Amino acid sequence: MAKTRPGKRDLDTYTIKGTNKIVRAGDCVLMKPSENDKAPYVAHVEKIEADNRNNVKVRVRWYYRPEESIGGRRQFHGVKELFLSDHFDVQSANTIEGKCIVHSFKNYTKLENVGPEDYYCRFEYKAATGAFIPDRVAVYCKCEMPYNPDDLMVQCEECKDWYHPACMDMTIDQAKVLEHFTCSECASDYPKKPLSSSPMSNGKMLPKRQKR
Repeated sequence: MAKTRPGKRDLDTYTIKGTNKIVRAGDCVLMKPSENDKAPYVAHVEKIEADNRNNVKVRVRWYYRPEESIGGRRQFHGVKELFLSDHFDVQSANTIEGKCIVHSFKNYTKLENVGPEDYYCRFEYKAATGAFIPDRVAVYCKCEMPYNPDDLMVQCEECKDWYHPACMDMTIDQAKVLEHFTCSECASDYPKKPLSSSPMSNGKMLPKRQKR
């Protein structure tokens, strides 16, 4: 842990102005953006300290939204996706507007409901170079895209791969009412299998979750 500079002292907690919400080192917070029409910044609190005038500052590690990265937002990026950057900063604690939760990608996909405070992160991001860690992730479907948890996908009962209904010439509504699914490649090998899908919670369909 970095040493506190002379005239400064470490704080265990900070209470967000105008609320009873308590922030500690290790929490994720929403911070006031530079422009009022922008979404709040998201940061991981590394340290909280106060000077001899009791001005409280927080050392943070920024999360970037996909559109803030060098490559921009891509089709597989979810609405609540963030990248943990290597960009550290010191900000006034007064700019903290609220708390949030940044889940691992795996834990986020298990949520029954996604609230306004829920985000997820599956990549670390090098702000200066635009590089990502990891630089490769699993891809799915004929389109060979990484998984976007906002998009409905159906699983083939034969090959067990996941597909977007649109890539299988199905609408979302069609995918929701069919009982089984076999992809086009497997269907050519098993002609008696119907091209269909199941909305049941047996792993055959992965629906978009509702956001509160």
